[in-house]
Amino acid sequence: MRKRLRFAAVVALLTLLLAPVPAVAREVAAPRPPVTVPALTQWTAEPGSYAYRPGARLVADAPAERRVADTLAGDLRAAGHGTVPVVRSGARAGDIVINVKPSRASLAAEGYELRAGRGLSITGATETGAFYGTRTLLQLLAQGDRIPAGHTVDVPRYKERGVGVCACYIHVSLPWLENLVREMSYNKLNQLLVELKVKSDAHPEANTWGYYTKDEIRQLVALGDRYHVEIIPEINSPGHIDPWIENRPDLQLTDSDGAKQPSRLDITQQAAFDYYTSLMDEYAQVFTAKAWHMGADEYMLGSDFAKYPQILRYAQEKYGPGATPQDAFVDFVNRVHDHAASKGVSLRIWNDGLTGANTVPVKTDTTVEHWLDVAVKPSRLIAQGYSVMNSSYSLYLIRGGFHSDTRSLYDQSWDPRSFEGEKLTSSKGVTGAKISLWPDNGRGETENEVSVRLWPALRHVAQATWGDPHPDATYPEFVARGTAVGHAPAWRDLTRVPVADGTYSFGRSFTASVQRTADGYATLRSAAGCLAISGGKLTLNVPLQPGVEATWDTCDATNTLQRWELEPAAGGYRLVDAITQMALTITDDGRIVQYPADQRTPAVWHLS
Repeated sequence: MRKRLRFAAVVALLTLLLAPVPAVAREVAAPRPPVTVPALTQWTAEPGSYAYRPGARLVADAPAERRVADTLAGDLRAAGHGTVPVVRSGARAGDIVINVKPSRASLAAEGYELRAGRGLSITGATETGAFYGTRTLLQLLAQGDRIPAGHTVDVPRYKERGVGVCACYIHVSLPWLENLVREMSYNKLNQLLVELKVKSDAHPEANTWGYYTKDEIRQLVALGDRYHVEIIPEINSPGHIDPWIENRPDLQLTDSDGAKQPSRLDITQQAAFDYYTSLMDEYAQVFTAKAWHMGADEYMLGSDFAKYPQILRYAQEKYGPGATPQDAFVDFVNRVHDHAASKGVSLRIWNDGLTGANTVPVKTDTTVEHWLDVAVKPSRLIAQGYSVMNSSYSLYLIRGGFHSDTRSLYDQSWDPRSFEGEKLTSSKGVTGAKISLWPDNGRGETENEVSVRLWPALRHVAQATWGDPHPDATYPEFVARGTAVGHAPAWRDLTRVPVADGTYSFGRSFTASVQRTADGYATLRSAAGCLAISGGKLTLNVPLQPGVEATWDTCDATNTLQRWELEPAAGGYRLVDAITQMALTITDDGRIVQYPADQRTPAVWHLS
C-alpha cells in the first residue's frame, strides 16, 4: 500500500513539474540595446559578443571608406584604444569593416547598419552614414572592449540637428569651439551655426574685437569637414549689424530726427547692399558650407518703421502705392537670397521678421528658423512652401540669463514639432531643431561654466532630432547615458590649470598667489587686490577694447573678469582673460595691457 502511495506521489510530482508553464511565466525580458547617445532606433540581439583586441584592423577599400577609417583610427588612438592599421581587404575575425554602398538606399543620407559578432561591420549608403556608425562604435568601446552581438539599422528622423553659437560680439575661444564640434559629431549632430566676425581684408574699418582670423576659421571648418559637421556662417542684417558698421555712419539707417542707428543697415541704399554682399564673398574664402544665414531678426527692435519714412518711400517706388515698409525689408532679404543663390548657396533667416505685414513674399526656398511666436505660425510657413527649423527660445542658453530647462523638456517628450506658440501634428516641412547660445550678458558666465550647462542640452537635442525623444523612463536615466559614453575622443579638458596653487613671481612684473577657481580658471591675488580687466568701452557688459590696462581690483569671487587662463608657451605662460579672450602684453613704458594676439605679441611670463 505504501509503495502504491509513493508511486502515486511520484506521478503527481512529475505531473506538476511537467505541466505546461503559463506563457507569462515563460517570458524572458528582451536584452536591452547597447547604450548610446542618441539611443539606437532599433536593435536585434544575437548570441555572443564582439571583442575588440590588439591586432584588430580597419578594413576599407574605396576612397570614401578609407577617409572614414582614417578618422576612426585617429579617434581610437586618441581614446586610448591603441594604433589600429587601415588595410584594403582580407577581413578576418576581430576586424572592423567599413562599407559605403550607395545601393543601400534605405539607409538614406545619414543612416547606417552596424553588425557585431566575430567581427564588426559598419555600412552606410554614404560616407556620412558610415561615419555615424563609427561614432556608435566609439561610444560602445568607451564602455568596454566587448560589444554585445547583434545588429542595428539606425536612421535619423530629422535631417538638421544642430547648435548655434553667437560669437558675434564676445569672442569664444577656438579650443572651446573645437571641443563643441567634436562633441556634436560624437552625438550625431550635423550643423553648427556660427554668428561671428572674420577679420576683413576688404573692410579693415570693421575689425573691432572679437574677430577671428581667416586661418582660425579655416582650421575650424577643416575640423567640421572631417567630422561631418557643416559650419554655417551668419552675419546678421539688416539689424544687429553694429559690429560691422559702427565705424561706417554712411551705411547706418537715419531716423526722422536725423539720428544715426549703428545697429541698423540702411536697406534703401545700394551701397549698403554692396557692402553686405562683399562681406559674404569674403566669408566664402574660408567657409565651405552651402548655406548662408543672414539673421534678419529684430530689425525694428525698440523702434518701428514709422520713424524711417524713407523705407516706405523706397517700397512704394519699387512695388507700387500699396506696398508696405515690410516690403522693403523683404526686398533686402530676397536680394541677399539671389546673391547667395548665384554662388550656389541657400539662404536661412530667423522668423520674427515675417509678420504678415508684407505684400512681397520671401522666396520660398529660404529656410526659416523659428524661434519666436509671432503672427505667422510655423504651420502657415510650411503651407506656404517654406522649410522650417525649430530654433525655439525654449532651447536657448544665454550667458548670465535664461537657460533651457532640459529636464522639463525631456519629461515632456519634447520633439522638433513643438514650436513656440504651436505644436504641429506632423513633421512634414520641419527640417529639425537646434539649441542656441547667446552672450547677452557676456561676463555672466565663463566658457567653462557654459559647457557644464551645454552638454545635457546638447545630448537632449541630439536624441530628440535623431530618434525617440524619450528613450528612458526617467531623466536621470537619460543623463546616465551621457555619463556612460563620455566625451568625444580628443576632447580637451579646458578646466585644467597647468600650475599648482601657490605664490609665484611673474618674471620681474609682479608677484601673486595663483588660486584655481571652481570653473577651472585661476585668480591672481596680490597685496593690491586681484588682477582684472575692468576699464574701457563695454560691449554686452564686457570690456572688449584692446589696449585696456590690467588693474588690481578688490577681490570678488563672483567677478568673472578676475579669472585667467595660464596658457603654456615656450619657457612660461601667457595670461588670457577668461571673458575678453585677449592676452596681456607689456608696453614700452611698462604697462600691462590686453590685446588680441594677432595685434600685439602676448607677453610670456616665467614663473618662479
